[in-house]
Amino acid sequence: MEDILIPIFICVVLPVTIVWLISRTRQNETNRKAEIMLKAIESGVPVDMSQFEPAKKQMSPKTIKQDLLDKLNGACITGLMGIGFLTLGILHTLDCEFGRNMFLNKFWLPAGGVLLAVGIGLFITYFVGKKMLAKEIEAEERKLEQ
Repeated sequence: MEDILIPIFICVVLPVTIVWLISRTRQNETNRKAEIMLKAIESGVPVDMSQFEPAKKQMSPKTIKQDLLDKLNGACITGLMGIGFLTLGILHTLDCEFGRNMFLNKFWLPAGGVLLAVGIGLFITYFVGKKMLAKEIEAEERKLEQ
């Protein structure tokens, strides 16, 4: 019974609960802003409408170097996870009792292969991008120094 219930809770109930909590938080925030605006209007205080506009994230544009470092970071994470899952899968293949009662032990080898392939792909794009965009990275660094 728990073999059925755990995946259902993880794949259905958990995402629905997260979405519900986020939407409820946004609704409460909107209601609080509306109450503040109504009280200000009732008391005759001028209201600055820019306070009630959705907050725009002030993010600086990513540089080429930051993008490449993000790829390297993702490559390290997915590559190491792939190696870990492959190791678990190989150990399970050699000794069938290893991890017998663990969740989704049948999928360790395929998951490890996919994660390792993604990690290797990200490593390749990092090194190729670093080589191809070396001049652009230098130009961005000079521009930032000025």
